[in-house]
Amino acid sequence: MATPVTRRQTAGRKPVSPKNTDENQAAVLATGSLASPARELTLEESLGAQIRQLRRRAELTGSDLATAAGISLGMLSKIENGQISPSLSTLQAVCRALNVPLSQLFATAEEQRDCSFVRAGQGVAIERRGTKAGHHYRLLGHLLSGPLVLEPYLITLHDDAQPYVSFRHQGIEMLYMLKGRVAYRHGEEVYEMGPGDTLMFDSQAPHGPEKFIEKPISYLSIIVYPRQGE
Repeated sequence: MATPVTRRQTAGRKPVSPKNTDENQAAVLATGSLASPARELTLEESLGAQIRQLRRRAELTGSDLATAAGISLGMLSKIENGQISPSLSTLQAVCRALNVPLSQLFATAEEQRDCSFVRAGQGVAIERRGTKAGHHYRLLGHLLSGPLVLEPYLITLHDDAQPYVSFRHQGIEMLYMLKGRVAYRHGEEVYEMGPGDTLMFDSQAPHGPEKFIEKPISYLSIIVYPRQGE
């Protein structure tokens, strides 16, 4: 199997002991990835996180909300950080200051994680900078919450498509070729890609398809970047 090509190697990495290897493998089986296992929030943490989010959406400072709710800033800070279990009367005062019903906090206290399902051919057509160059984008999913934004696109380049190598934006992008062949530029490097090839890169550098070798061309483009604070 071919070794992935990277432009930056990690120097000085210590060998992993057999024990650590076993622990890493166990972690992968537990999480489905190398990510740390998710911890379920306590009721206090869930309520506090919601109050903080509502306050920020209302563009209120902690001091503003504490004053409006008739509590100290220190107490509000402990509530938002899930460090105390506030009384119902305190929560009611906070919700009144935020102009939301108390029931809303408890209705969403059990965290619900976003999930997006799109049937074949039903992705949303999206206008982007490459649209004028004949690049057709279909968004394959969308999540409304979480610390990261993930944009999965099916990109199709038809006969009228033009090369465009000036894409540049925040985040990390991964391409997976489905059909056709293309010479894809990232910064100073050009990669000839065919079905099954994968390219992952820092998308702040100029990038895009430089030469169409075999049409029609289609590939998956998955872009990940931090969600702006609410």
